[in-house]
Amino acid sequence: MKNPVVSREEWLAARLALLEEEKQLTRRSDEIARRRQALPWVKIDKDYQFETEEGRASLADLFKGRSQLLIYHFMFGPDYKAGCPSCSAIADGFNGSVVHLANHDVTLIAVSRAPLAKLQAFKQRMGWTFPWASSFGSDFNPDFHVTFTEEQQRKGTIEYNYVHEELPPSGEVVSEGAKEFASMAGTDPASYARERPGISAFVLEDGIVYHTYSAYARGVDGIWAMYQWLDRAPKGRNEKDDVWWRRHDEYNN
Repeated sequence: MKNPVVSREEWLAARLALLEEEKQLTRRSDEIARRRQALPWVKIDKDYQFETEEGRASLADLFKGRSQLLIYHFMFGPDYKAGCPSCSAIADGFNGSVVHLANHDVTLIAVSRAPLAKLQAFKQRMGWTFPWASSFGSDFNPDFHVTFTEEQQRKGTIEYNYVHEELPPSGEVVSEGAKEFASMAGTDPASYARERPGISAFVLEDGIVYHTYSAYARGVDGIWAMYQWLDRAPKGRNEKDDVWWRRHDEYNN
């Protein structure tokens, strides 16, 4: 990067110009949040079942007495040996938020398809305390477009992030980053790519659960605390083609 070196006065003028744009972005973000909250609701008619630390639970049970539920769709398939490195980096920011959200009528929980015992072992390794449920054997993940089948891969019929995803006829993952993540998760690239990240929001009213919102892909950037900090660092995200991040217990320093 070849940033000019200027006087404090010149820097302040440039900073104030950027500040006005940042304020415009903040106001626009506030408006988008209002529109997000004004979306219509969809009644959940299916009886989804999960395995939790407290035992078998329905979707309504996951609210834990609160009226709002936020679910992070964590990529951890039944055949993974460890959680997705990207999802793990995102989840590192959950522990502190869970307590505050719980005291504002919101339950935050991660959901993955891996069996509960595998999730608990990884959760202990990572030192996490946020709740994590298994949707193994449930239609929950496919219904919310975060798990796909081998047949969908072969036929190229995956619908993710509200668009049809064009895949090679074999469904093979061609991204080197995805291949590296698959290796880090202890599975093959095709199996790794059948799980996807996302966020879904629900509300419980008069005993009925409604789906209110879901976001996928770059739509989860806003909760990835690491990137929010990097976007304010002098060199930004400073990424090339390599996958630079690891799970927090895998760095050498």
